[in-house]
Amino acid sequence: MAVAGILGGIFDPPHNGHVALARAAIRELPLDELLVLVVADPGHKRATTTAEIRLELARLAFADVPEARVGLDRHARTVDSLEKRQLARNTYFILGADELAGFESWKAPQRVLELVRLAVAMRPGVARDAVQAVRERLGVPERIVEFELEPMAISSSEIRARVREGQTIADLVPAPIAEAITRLGLYGRPE
Repeated sequence: MAVAGILGGIFDPPHNGHVALARAAIRELPLDELLVLVVADPGHKRATTTAEIRLELARLAFADVPEARVGLDRHARTVDSLEKRQLARNTYFILGADELAGFESWKAPQRVLELVRLAVAMRPGVARDAVQAVRERLGVPERIVEFELEPMAISSSEIRARVREGQTIADLVPAPIAEAITRLGLYGRPE
C-alpha cells in the first residue's frame, strides 16, 4: 500500500522553507507521494492573495518535487479536510515542531490523530522536551513521529515585506515564484 503525506498551508507565498520541508519529509519518511494542500480560506490567518493565485504559486514552487501533487483545500480546519478524504491510517500530516506546540488548540486534535499520523519536523532551537510533553498529553505518542529539518529563517510575511520595500527575494523563493510575483504584481501594497 502506498504511503502518502499531506503538507497543508496558506502558501502566501510559498518559499524555499516550504520546499525544503517537503523534500525532507520525502527523504526521511516512507512516502510514495506528497499532497500539498493550499488552504483556500484559512480559519486561523488572513491570506493576502486569492486562493487561485496561491494555488498557481504552489504549483510553481513544488514543480521540481516529483512526488508532490498540489491541490486546493476548501476546508478551513484540518480535521474537516481529513474527514472528507479517503485516507489510509498510515498517512502522515506534516507540520513543524512549532506548530505541534499549538496542536491541542486545533479543532478536534484527537480525531486528527485517528485519521493520520503527525510527522513533526524538528529544528534546532525547538525544545524536544516541549514536543515530548505535547506527545504525552495527547496520549497516543505512537501516532507522532519526528524527522530532522535544517533550519531556514524564512517566512512568507518577510517575503511580502521585502517585495513591498523593493528588496530582492531571490534568496528566499524558487526562481519561478519570484518571476510570478513580479509578473502578477503581488505584495506591492500594504497589507
